[in-house]
Amino acid sequence: MTSSRSARRSLTAAVAVAAAAALLLTGCSGNGAAGAAGDTSRDQLLTVPREDMGTFTRNFNPFSPKVGPMTKEAIYEPLMVHSPADGKDTPWLATKWEQAKDGRSITFTLRDGVKWSDGKPLTAADVVYTFGLQKKLLGGFDYLDKVTAPDAHTVTFAFNKPFSPSVYEIAGHFILPEHIWAKIKDPAKFTNPDPVGTGPYTKVEKFESQSFELRKNPSYWQPEKQHIAGLRLLAFSGNDSANLAFTNGEVDWTQSFVPDIEKSFVAKDKKHNHYWFPATGAMINWQLNTTKAPFDDPAVRKALSMAVDRDKITKVAMNGYANPADCTGLAGTYDSWRDASVVNSPSCDWTKHDVKAAAKALDAAGYKEKGGKRTLKNGKPFTLDISVGSASSDWISVANIIKQNLAEVGITANVKSPDWAAVQTTYDMGTFDSGIVWSGNGATPYEFYRGVMSTKVVQPVNKKATENYHRFGDKKADQLIDAFAAATDEKTQHAKADGLQKLFAEDAPVVPLFTGPEWGAYTDTRFTGWPTAQNPYATLSNRSVSTVLILTTLKPVRG
Repeated sequence: MTSSRSARRSLTAAVAVAAAAALLLTGCSGNGAAGAAGDTSRDQLLTVPREDMGTFTRNFNPFSPKVGPMTKEAIYEPLMVHSPADGKDTPWLATKWEQAKDGRSITFTLRDGVKWSDGKPLTAADVVYTFGLQKKLLGGFDYLDKVTAPDAHTVTFAFNKPFSPSVYEIAGHFILPEHIWAKIKDPAKFTNPDPVGTGPYTKVEKFESQSFELRKNPSYWQPEKQHIAGLRLLAFSGNDSANLAFTNGEVDWTQSFVPDIEKSFVAKDKKHNHYWFPATGAMINWQLNTTKAPFDDPAVRKALSMAVDRDKITKVAMNGYANPADCTGLAGTYDSWRDASVVNSPSCDWTKHDVKAAAKALDAAGYKEKGGKRTLKNGKPFTLDISVGSASSDWISVANIIKQNLAEVGITANVKSPDWAAVQTTYDMGTFDSGIVWSGNGATPYEFYRGVMSTKVVQPVNKKATENYHRFGDKKADQLIDAFAAATDEKTQHAKADGLQKLFAEDAPVVPLFTGPEWGAYTDTRFTGWPTAQNPYATLSNRSVSTVLILTTLKPVRG
């Protein structure tokens, strides 16, 4: 289950593919994964599958859409690590930061003694260079006016407007070495095959198309936390083949969707096999392309939403690991921000399953049913496509339940599931009908509402979008979003969030389905120190900014 930003986490793969992958595991060069699974020599490698990458390319460019796994988790590091599991901010490359009272700047103090893996020191110039390159290659940070380095250990970010969420966006961004990247003629196309980073595991070894290793950074600034010898990454063409390796004990840690995990994994070794799925992930939405009729009509979007059986989706497609969404889009991750007056109002009914009400609303909007089939206003059949990448077995199940739900109100849905790259292109360019998509999320609801309602992130069809694929914007939302960002106190931010909830319930810019669990499962037969509900220092994600907390906490088991 994934979107463009989070890896495509599931697949309905053929048994033959799964069997082939299992054979592949035993045949990896160097230390085979099957053999490594029993290795407790203290030199064992932490073995992690990537179920969304059938093959690897030697690309460690963090700006690349084809970047290799663990690039932004083990090789490059941020100024600060925010963990959504416990809400704590851990100083990392920076030791402290101070936001101006007017919200128009923030200053970071860099940590002494940090070196790049080639032995050269990290300086403020590296931070300045990184953000300049970010804006040049990928854009974003439109509020950022300039980045300056008053001295080698101080970096100041000046804004063109008050912007309180900046601390998380800036502090969580990876930092690159200027002395390496400034020499590259075309950074966008640079594959960075031998990366120089500040992270704990930067040395690439035994690189093959379906496996590679990351070994210790010899210059790491926290050598006492490099407990494990390194990482082994394995490529799989989907969830089923990756899960087969995981449930067979051939890998240590996964964040892919594992159906019936208690039976398929935990029951095999209750002492050592564990999982933890905190509901801190992004909202999973059914996004309807609002540049196309009839999805440009909020009455239609609400009617389609009422046809959706969220209880069935969360219990069947998501194996009971998720909870249904409501009309605020905040249920789960942002419960403390939800406005009860909105949640309990009649305006919130459009996220409640009601087939009769859905049919009545479609009738009222001019989309009549005849002979069990509903038609558009031009008389053509009311049909739509739901696009999901083939690697996402859970989301394909979600789409099929929606297809069944829509049939009850006379609408024909077709579930389209090519590979994720093809699906993503239709999202990016705005040529899709509808799709199952992750929303943006962060420490506050700001990222969520900006991503689904701001006119400032809306791109025209055939111009690439990086969020808001459904291409909906409301200028009233812009005012509230900007006011939220300008506020430096939580009371004002809550007031603006309340206004955004009311507007979201009115506009129905997307159809929220459920809060995405942060998938994570592991075996502690070879490594200990994992985050748990009792010790939630990070989520169990191996693809987030908090992953580095896990990599610097785990310790190998000695046989």
